[in-house]
Amino acid sequence: MRKRTEAQASCNEPVNPGRTDSDHSKNEVKGRLSYTSVLISAGKCLLLIIVIPPFLNYASLQREGQMLLPKDGQIVDVGLGQRMHLLCKGQGKPVVILDSPTGRSSDIWFHVQESVATLTKVCTYDRVGLGFSKRLMQNETTGTEKVWGMSTTGRMVDDLHRLLLAAGIASPFILVGSELGSLNSRFYSHIHDVQVTDLVLIDPIPEDVFEEDQWKEYWYGKLLPSLQAKQFSAATGLSRMLIILGAIEPTIKGENVSEELIQLQKYLLSNPAHQSSAVDEHYFMNESVAQVRDITKYKPLSSRTSVSVITGDSFDQQIPEHLNQMVSKLQKKFLEESYPSANHIHIKGADRRMIYKKPSAISQHLKKLVNQRQAKQQSQ
Repeated sequence: MRKRTEAQASCNEPVNPGRTDSDHSKNEVKGRLSYTSVLISAGKCLLLIIVIPPFLNYASLQREGQMLLPKDGQIVDVGLGQRMHLLCKGQGKPVVILDSPTGRSSDIWFHVQESVATLTKVCTYDRVGLGFSKRLMQNETTGTEKVWGMSTTGRMVDDLHRLLLAAGIASPFILVGSELGSLNSRFYSHIHDVQVTDLVLIDPIPEDVFEEDQWKEYWYGKLLPSLQAKQFSAATGLSRMLIILGAIEPTIKGENVSEELIQLQKYLLSNPAHQSSAVDEHYFMNESVAQVRDITKYKPLSSRTSVSVITGDSFDQQIPEHLNQMVSKLQKKFLEESYPSANHIHIKGADRRMIYKKPSAISQHLKKLVNQRQAKQQSQ
């Protein structure tokens, strides 16, 4: 009897299965809406992170590009639609022309140029795509790429020759080049030997080094990817953020470095066009080496042109020792075969960064050459 009563009581209890399902559905809808709103908010934040830094970086680059152009610098129309940045200081002859290392703009010569300009005219320039020498758009052409590929020594030497002519920079020249700049200076000196009195090679790239597998593995497997990462970082605006946070610092710094030069270096670190050209110069280095090898065989250097070679204890203190030994050995072989009478100058404790870390040693040698040439001109 008790069981029956309990059963009846349970049957008499109000039951509303529709209401329970509705509440459950509403809760599911609210959960979906909440999850969707979170995704939308996250998407908006991600979109802001992706879009805003590159946009702000681009806007800043447009403003800085006009403000940071050196006061004494000029943008020269070299013909064929190309414009290049040239910075000359001092007066007199012979004119010293400084050609930068691989992927570097003319500001790297700041200390050397200031020092040597007390004796004579000293000019630096930005190769096409670097610094303030903007590269032509892809749909534009100079016609020279039919002979020399973009970012190779042949093309760079043609650009430099047209730049000096357009700017009215008269010879004789003392050509000074480091790394890729040394390849360019060699190429120019062999082609236009009448214009060049002295050739100065700083840490020259030996022609046979890219035939070594270990060097190619380092150059294309480690160095080039790191430069491509810098290019990506600049394109996304990340480099500018890291500079603001102090995670990235300019290469040239110290008491004698102006704030203008500091800001210029930050501008170039954040500039994806500049970083892209730096990548290209490294990528096509093997082709540049081949071009110089061919031209030096075709047209030997004039006996009137003196050659000086400046090296340090190692090529690069930041690479493995066996690679430094390889470069040193090949440099010695290359100099004995190509320029056996060259004056070899060794700077203790230096490597490829000597241009801004030990500039006085370079300036001292260049001043000596200038004094010798000026004394010879006066005696004539």
